[in-house]
Amino acid sequence: MEQNKPQTEQEISQQAAVRRQKLADLCEAGHNPFEITKYAQDAYSADLKQEFADLPAEAETGKIVSLAGRMMSKRVMGKASFAHLRDQKGDIQIFVKRDLLGDEAYAAFKKLDIGDIIGVKGEVFRTKMGEISVRISELTLLSKSLLPLPEKFHGLTDREARYRQRYVDLIVNPEVKDTFVKRSLILKEIRAYLDEKGFLEVDTPILTPFEIGASARPFYTHHNTLNMDMVLRIETELYLKRLIVGGMDRVYEVGRIFRNEGMDPKHNPEFTTIELYQAFTDFHGMMDLVEEMYKRLALKVCGSLEITYQGKQIDMGHWERLTMVEAVKKYSGVDFNDWKTDEDAIAAAKEHHVELPEVPTKGAILAEFFDAFVEDKLIQPTFIYDYPVEISPLAKRKPGDPAFTERFEYFIDCTEYGNAFSELNDPIDQKARFERQVAERKAIEPDCKAQVDYDYVTALEYGLPPTGGLGFGVDRLVMLLTDSASIRDVLLFPTMKPIDQ
Repeated sequence: MEQNKPQTEQEISQQAAVRRQKLADLCEAGHNPFEITKYAQDAYSADLKQEFADLPAEAETGKIVSLAGRMMSKRVMGKASFAHLRDQKGDIQIFVKRDLLGDEAYAAFKKLDIGDIIGVKGEVFRTKMGEISVRISELTLLSKSLLPLPEKFHGLTDREARYRQRYVDLIVNPEVKDTFVKRSLILKEIRAYLDEKGFLEVDTPILTPFEIGASARPFYTHHNTLNMDMVLRIETELYLKRLIVGGMDRVYEVGRIFRNEGMDPKHNPEFTTIELYQAFTDFHGMMDLVEEMYKRLALKVCGSLEITYQGKQIDMGHWERLTMVEAVKKYSGVDFNDWKTDEDAIAAAKEHHVELPEVPTKGAILAEFFDAFVEDKLIQPTFIYDYPVEISPLAKRKPGDPAFTERFEYFIDCTEYGNAFSELNDPIDQKARFERQVAERKAIEPDCKAQVDYDYVTALEYGLPPTGGLGFGVDRLVMLLTDSASIRDVLLFPTMKPIDQ
């Protein structure tokens, strides 16, 4: 790829050429910074600022510290200079005085460039201007920055460059790191919540032997030793439910998923989900779990149940619950119960200019009404449940109303955040639904390689207890809790087209 080719001399800017010459001079003098293997760091910027928050101006602390990080600014003023060092926890000013550092070391400091990584040792004090600083007695160049940092690497115009070179983005825009610190906190809290509830975290295969009949498009790869094509997983569901069959009653997986599909602000070809399964409960149990977990996350990550997302106030403390039939009636005025036949549903769809699905049954048309009239109204947290069986191949039918399933999705800011079922545990029904799903796929795409997972059907034949299951996207949740507009803002390295394409 073009961006990975070594630069030619013509491509290296004048500044970069100067930096390379400085490195060559250092090496010639026996001071190659890249030969240094470690530095004894014993303090961090933010901790020192907190420890000495009450220190008056021009006061000394007597505390000697060793800091290491990247030099982000430099102001040379004759015999004394100021610079800012950025470490893991933030920025701190360093005061560099020739008399204290020595003539040779001070001359070397003056030759340093913004972006160089340095180690410093000195005493913490507060300047006359009131800034906590470190008066340097030792300074070591630990790594030479051969490329100058960009002056403008922020805002909408530079987003493509920021995503491609996240390492530069993190240097120049330190607030970006906060999003990923929160992402880590969110995952930590979800794990803590589920672990407290008795769930066991497990890992299931990413490489699977064949494509299942689901509508999501997979990525294919090839296993040389077995001489067989393999598929990157599009879900973790079927392996996790095998574990429920095996007696592991509460399991979850934080799983990387791959789908060979479109990209937009809410979709990336690889993304992270959490799927969890609990024996002896149903989809109502999953609703309670979602509501409790999301309230806990909002409080922990945002400090409040009232959060702001893209200018909208979201009340995470209140969740509405509506069946799909109720929601469609509420927002479109159309009542599913008035449709006696599929033809009635088709007529209603045409009357309301609703797109007809490929197989225009009552249930499938209800789902189209939901997409057309309801989803864009669901700003506050809302559970939509009792989904038509046509669009829910893995969910258990409702007792007494087999046209519907015990399934819900939940929506915040007009976006679906998760999907849950009372899991289908009837192997005969499951086999029939799988076979119908694969047949429908092959009717639309004759060359598709989808197969029925008969081993999963066999697992069900040994007995899957009544089980509640839930899957939700981690990236979308992180977007919500960090007020990020695009999925690319919450992925350290989002999928990008190579520059030379």
